[in-house]
Amino acid sequence: MAAELVAGILAGSLALLADAGHMVSDAGALAFALVAAAMASRPAGGRWTYGFRRLEILAAQANGITLALVGAWIVYAAVRRLVSPVEVEGVVVVAVAGAGIAVNLVATGLLARASRESLNVRGAFLHVATDLAAFVGTAAAGALVLLTGWDRFDPLASLLVAGLCFWAAYHLIGESTRIFLEVSPREIDPAEVGRAIAAEPGVVEAHDLHVWTLTSGFPVLSAHVLVEPGADCHALRRRLEAMLRERYDLEHTTLQVDHAQGALAIARRR
Repeated sequence: MAAELVAGILAGSLALLADAGHMVSDAGALAFALVAAAMASRPAGGRWTYGFRRLEILAAQANGITLALVGAWIVYAAVRRLVSPVEVEGVVVVAVAGAGIAVNLVATGLLARASRESLNVRGAFLHVATDLAAFVGTAAAGALVLLTGWDRFDPLASLLVAGLCFWAAYHLIGESTRIFLEVSPREIDPAEVGRAIAAEPGVVEAHDLHVWTLTSGFPVLSAHVLVEPGADCHALRRRLEAMLRERYDLEHTTLQVDHAQGALAIARRR
């Protein structure tokens, strides 16, 4: 980041300065992601009945907002450079961007696998992945400046960086907002789950069904299930829990199971 900042000033390259600004947010994002992951592993206690699990989602949303703000700053600076171009040292741009490509290839490789399991790590991965793509675009812009002498290739490359920032921000903010609003996971259809519960032998109906995501990889379900009079509530609950775990990967379920006759009698008294 420091090398890119100095090189960007010396070479007059907005693309390098944009990358440097992006890397400032990367450093903060990686630090925030690391702290959030460490806090999320702490056990639940006191009023924190779920512990700090959702801190990772908060970190992902903060990273998304940061990326959007960085992207807006880059667009503003790029438009100014397109109107009033500045002379760019293409050799310096290509050399620094080449080093950045090598570093970010290693970083994306380290984060790629874990990003599939944690939205927090995905936030860090997207920061680094957008850096990698930005360095490729910056290197190409530097080479074009060398070949053609047209300095506007540099701010055009910075607009590519901004586009990558907005793309990553959209996905991070959108996914974290879905979790905060307790929307059901994309891979689980609540209506289908309700039908699967109702289809089990001995079940009369299921209602008040809720499916949401507590944090990355932690879907949760709760439901009120009515069973036939005389049915074994506990055995049915265990069977339903096993079905939900095997079919929908729902490890954390809360099922209130009542006999239909008793529940209807209570409803009439109300």
